[in-house]
Amino acid sequence: MSRIKDLQKYVHHVVEGNEKEANQIAHLHGVALAAAILAKKRGEDAELATMAGLLHDLHAYKSGSYDDHAHLGADYARKVLKKLEITTDEETEIICSAIYHHDSKDTVDGPIDEILKDADVLHHTLADPTKEVKEHEKARYEKLCAELGMK
Repeated sequence: MSRIKDLQKYVHHVVEGNEKEANQIAHLHGVALAAAILAKKRGEDAELATMAGLLHDLHAYKSGSYDDHAHLGADYARKVLKKLEITTDEETEIICSAIYHHDSKDTVDGPIDEILKDADVLHHTLADPTKEVKEHEKARYEKLCAELGMK
């Protein structure tokens, strides 16, 4: 089995039975797919970007709280990756850095960090294009639209 499939199986197990399971799985998979596309476009590691996307909100879904969810989510992701033994220490740090920083949409961090932030914004804005773009995501969304040639 691939590392992505192993991680997907674990993620599904964590959210299984949650009343918002379908929306949570859709968001994690949507962000993971957007992250893979952006990573390919930008010449970065699509597999690591996908893994970050799959894990980025998992702690919030498991705990039921978004309080400090990015920082706590990075700690949780580190434990998950260690348990599953599917990443090197360096890969774990890249993934966890992206998760740690993904809620800081107004700052610029490393390449995979930026991919995860952008993928999260794309899913927030395009999963339901009738919704207003969140104020704190507007600048990033407009930059993405320009990068991707979207109007």
